[in-house]
Amino acid sequence: MAEDPSLSISPLDRVLGFIRVLEAGGGAAEIRPFLADTFVLVEAPHLLAPEGSTRTLASVLAGADQSSEVVSDQKFHIRRTTCEGGRVAVEADWSATVRMDLRFWDRGETIRARTSSVFEVADGKIVSQDSYDCYFR
Repeated sequence: MAEDPSLSISPLDRVLGFIRVLEAGGGAAEIRPFLADTFVLVEAPHLLAPEGSTRTLASVLAGADQSSEVVSDQKFHIRRTTCEGGRVAVEADWSATVRMDLRFWDRGETIRARTSSVFEVADGKIVSQDSYDCYFR
């Protein structure tokens, strides 16, 4: 039986690959191979979600397919990464063009955030992401 090729990729490379797919506008089909069936995304409170949120794989995949209606031209400038075992921390500057009017931004404006995320990777898949986003107005 052949070894699963995703197992030979380091946790850091798995996470950076996931980020690059997001940056390229990947939808559910494109991000699904990176995520475990039990994937959970926890977002700390921020401007767009003042209560924060916890989302399962199904809701993350649904949101990925809708994200192209909300933003385009996503860019992640990775500032720093740290990896210990299967835990990967990423600090990045994120920006995108808003495709619809949002609470603090109008269509066509650039939205920017400083982000920090902690990912857990096991068996070649991302099992969780805790995200701390600081949006600039």
